[in-house]
Amino acid sequence: MARSKATFCPWLGCLGLLGCFLLGFLAGWFTKPTEKNASSSDVYQNVRQKLVAEMKAENIKQFLRSFTKLPHLAGTEQNLLLAKQIQDQWKEFGLDSAELVHYDVLLSYPNEKQPNYISVIDDQGNEIFNTSLFEPPPPGYENVTDVLPPYNAFSAQGVPEAELVYVNYGRTEDFFRLEREMGINCTGKIVIARYGKIFRGNKVKNAVLSGAQGIILYSDPADYSAPGVDAYPDGWNLPGGGAQRGNVLNLNGAGDPLTPGYPAKEYTFRYKVNEGVGIPKIPVHPIGYHDAEVLLRAMGGPAPPDSSWKGSLNVSYNIGPGFADNLSTRKVRMHVHTNNKITRIYNVIGILRGAVEPDRYIILGGHRDSWVFGGIDPTTGAAVLQEVVRSFGKMRMEGWRPKRTVIFASWDAEEFGLLGSTEWAEENARVLQERAVAYINTDSSIEGNYTLRVDCTPLLYKLVYNLTKEILSPDEGYENKSLYESWLEKDPATENNSYPRINKLGSGSDFEAYFQRLGIASGRVRYTKNRKADKFSNYPVYHTVYETFELVEKFYDPTFKKQLTIAQLRGKLVYELADSQVIPFDCRDYGEALKGYSNRIYKLAKKHEEQLKTYGVSFDPLFSAVVNFSKAAAEFHGRLEQVDKIDPVAVRIMNDQLMFMERAFIDPLGLPGRKFYRHVIFAPSSHNKYAGESFPGIYDAMFDIESKADQREAWEEVKRQISIAAFTVQAAAGTLKDVA
Repeated sequence: MARSKATFCPWLGCLGLLGCFLLGFLAGWFTKPTEKNASSSDVYQNVRQKLVAEMKAENIKQFLRSFTKLPHLAGTEQNLLLAKQIQDQWKEFGLDSAELVHYDVLLSYPNEKQPNYISVIDDQGNEIFNTSLFEPPPPGYENVTDVLPPYNAFSAQGVPEAELVYVNYGRTEDFFRLEREMGINCTGKIVIARYGKIFRGNKVKNAVLSGAQGIILYSDPADYSAPGVDAYPDGWNLPGGGAQRGNVLNLNGAGDPLTPGYPAKEYTFRYKVNEGVGIPKIPVHPIGYHDAEVLLRAMGGPAPPDSSWKGSLNVSYNIGPGFADNLSTRKVRMHVHTNNKITRIYNVIGILRGAVEPDRYIILGGHRDSWVFGGIDPTTGAAVLQEVVRSFGKMRMEGWRPKRTVIFASWDAEEFGLLGSTEWAEENARVLQERAVAYINTDSSIEGNYTLRVDCTPLLYKLVYNLTKEILSPDEGYENKSLYESWLEKDPATENNSYPRINKLGSGSDFEAYFQRLGIASGRVRYTKNRKADKFSNYPVYHTVYETFELVEKFYDPTFKKQLTIAQLRGKLVYELADSQVIPFDCRDYGEALKGYSNRIYKLAKKHEEQLKTYGVSFDPLFSAVVNFSKAAAEFHGRLEQVDKIDPVAVRIMNDQLMFMERAFIDPLGLPGRKFYRHVIFAPSSHNKYAGESFPGIYDAMFDIESKADQREAWEEVKRQISIAAFTVQAAAGTLKDVA
């Protein structure tokens, strides 16, 4: 008994000590200040504010200055060095990882030994006038090397000789007017078109369809000079010797021309260089307006059909073909020796891992490559991206993580057909289709300095409106007013002027593969010109040697406040998408948008009322599907308001329905003749890649339908496209229904 007692007492004492320890620990635990987790509302507000407050205009200015010192064309050593610099900085800023991802794509460069130029030749073939071989360099850049002369990437090689025909902007309607109304045949001719209105690749495609041997592109002062503004460097207008570079592909979303649909890696099958997708079969070359004036002044033939065909040069803008009177024996000769070659490019991919849903991705991406210095395009975007990454990185180093993973991307070779972003999308398509919530583009943050411009999916309308109400306007005269207020006052929506205007997404930047092919909700925001008052196209020195740091500092954004505003808005968009418990999409706005788009396409069809009756064309299935979608969206958001926010599975189910909403509009078969454009509601216009078109399948089927030889067949295709659209909208409505 004594032995048992002796062993029992120490055991009891240990239990007592353990109990005291546990009591003390629990008391300490429950009386200590509660550690704030990332989902608590006060921390949420605190991070939101700190993230934006961390961004500084001076930092954006320094990034812009650093990134624009030297030319950094895709495929060059300098652009690789810039990629490595950005990668190192992202690691330093605190991202979990920053990697270089390479692809071997087809790029295009001028021949150093055989320059590209245009000649006027006499009847003996002697060259009596030659266009400039390079742009006069801007002050301070005279000794910079590796500035490639103006050229159009992927032009066919050739030295064609022919009479010249002036084709205005080279739009579809311009060629229709020449051929159908004026009886002017462009077959075998060289055409000259002014830049502006539409994507240059569409101009080249139209020239090829017209039978032209070659096309010359130039920037007319009517489109690239603002009234009362001096030419650079004294002002921000285009000098007469400046010429716009740019690719002239018609890829229709294919990515690398030799590996359409698949990533351009070492193991990938490639087409031969002369078999590449979308590469034009005729020579193309850009010139400045001083040189263009010499060519246009000599033109013969009829006068322009109306004032819309006249630019601002001191010439008649006669159409041709050929030169007038005593110059009629002269012709134009093009010298184009541009080489296409497979070249390695590099994306920088940075990752900030999510704390709660690391398998849900928000992508913020923009390109780094530029034609020369890239003062505006793209580096006002690249500098903003850098400052946003720095701010997110600082929050992470202070202990915060977003709920969802954020992927930051510095794309390469955007200027050569959105290649870096498309190849990465192709390589990661399976993962992105399952995990990507949204893609926010960060190309140029300014293309003007008048007001905000937004292009995005209707899912993002409410979020954009709400966030712009939280950001102060940088506009003069709008001190202490919100960005929303200045935007609304300066650019109200046409259909409802109580909201600011938001544009449809077309193409022309790196969101294309994510939105148009993969169906990932996408958006882009930047500062722009006054679209009502400013008649010039884009900004005047676009894609020239005159796009410098000084252009931005002296003329566009001297305080860098507008770029800071865009950094704040892009950063807030990413933050809300990455950290909100419920993904901040609103499907009801999609329903309203679909109603407007279906009414618009029906209104176009009503111009052919007799044919609608004759061929039994009805839009009723589409209208019915749109009504069903709007009803499903309203019911979905009713359930969303009632969802148990404490139940992570219930929230995840609703979030997945939101995430996959955009995906529901994807048709795996793609649009007719454009298989990589798979979004049934939106696509780049077939006649202008930059512009977005709604219900593109129906629109394209009806375009110029009255000239189709077989009317029954043409209207049968319209009926087929209405059927596809109606099915897709109805199927999308089904994805919003209660899952149980």
